[in-house]
Amino acid sequence: MMKLWATIQKDVRLLLRDRVGLVLMFAMPILLVIIVTAIQNSTFDIMGGKRLSLLVCNKDEGNTSKQFIAALDTTGLFSITFNNNINEQQLADKIYGDNVAGAVIITKGFSKQIEDGAKQTAGKALHSFGLEDDGVVTVASNKNFLRFYYNPALQQSLKLSIRGAVTGSLQMIESKATLKALYYAINESDLPDSLQQQILKSNVGIEEIPLAHNMASTELTATQHNVPAWTIFAMFFVVMSLGSSIVREKLSGSFIRLKTLPTSYFIALLSKQVTYLGVTVMQAITIFAIGIFIFPSIGLPALHLPHDVVGLIIVTLVCGWCAVSYAMCIGVFAQTQEQASAFGAVSVVILSIIGGLMIPSFILPGSFRLLMSISPLHWCLQAYYVLFLEGGRLKDAGTNILSLLIITLILQAIALLELKRKKLI
Repeated sequence: MMKLWATIQKDVRLLLRDRVGLVLMFAMPILLVIIVTAIQNSTFDIMGGKRLSLLVCNKDEGNTSKQFIAALDTTGLFSITFNNNINEQQLADKIYGDNVAGAVIITKGFSKQIEDGAKQTAGKALHSFGLEDDGVVTVASNKNFLRFYYNPALQQSLKLSIRGAVTGSLQMIESKATLKALYYAINESDLPDSLQQQILKSNVGIEEIPLAHNMASTELTATQHNVPAWTIFAMFFVVMSLGSSIVREKLSGSFIRLKTLPTSYFIALLSKQVTYLGVTVMQAITIFAIGIFIFPSIGLPALHLPHDVVGLIIVTLVCGWCAVSYAMCIGVFAQTQEQASAFGAVSVVILSIIGGLMIPSFILPGSFRLLMSISPLHWCLQAYYVLFLEGGRLKDAGTNILSLLIITLILQAIALLELKRKKLI
């Protein structure tokens, strides 16, 4: 035990001298988690209440166009600004200059087109019932009286959301106009507003429930998604320091000198693992603390720790041990410090992409699913998500933890076999 403690003290001193490595392991992940969370939080805000800027140019003088604009506003997706005298060139400058998501142009004749179309539809309906001859009114053309301009930099998902909201609002006022025309043709009187609301009101409600273990409620925010993800990224970036440390000892002949001493290199390897496992735990504590205490002061949602704190500690230790084992494996195979640093950094980025840290795993192509299953970062992320997003406990993350332990043991075995093959131990 004294030999292990002395070796750990040595490794800690070496670690503290590696200032670049400490910056990479702590400062870079902290900046990443703050920047990425701030960027993605705007997307969550759009889905949760923050409105997209939409420019409306209404050149129609009918009442139906006003109803359409009111329907757009009730969707809750848009912050509408009006400019009825703008032309297409000015519209482009407005969208690019003011960073507007899109614009809707309502041309003259829009209200008449809706009303004529409603009368025609009502006439056909009555004719099918045998109540009235067809041809109450005929809409001669199918001219587009509504134009939707969008910023080409807009993401496809947001563009489809905007188009869906515009289409839904248009269908709503068309349904209202058809219902009014049909009621008037039958009763020769205007449709009462109360009856119209009752007819158009949906009788089926939608209850939105996030999937969670034990029916626990979990607040889904950009913080809950990103803090665990970038904590894992920080853990695996110990490869920059630990991998280089192992290479330095190989090149300096430390392995050979250890054979002449009354100790074993297994103790040195255990010391490095204990030391850097402590580093990964400190990374997790630091990033979680930033999410809890710093995020609210900079306008970001606070991190809410899972109820199963013991499960969180165990998952963090298992993820940290896997990250340390990966870094040790890279250091054993690398021939130079440059190889360990370059390959380690690039491989961690690649594993984080296919593991779902940077891109959600459900949108990856089917051919990447197998690669995703062999990425240790994927299993780390899923284990954290069970606790943070699904409200689960340690037993619910059992499959993910078991997969991580298997990967960790494989990495340990590969590293030891390579050291033995090179006769370094």
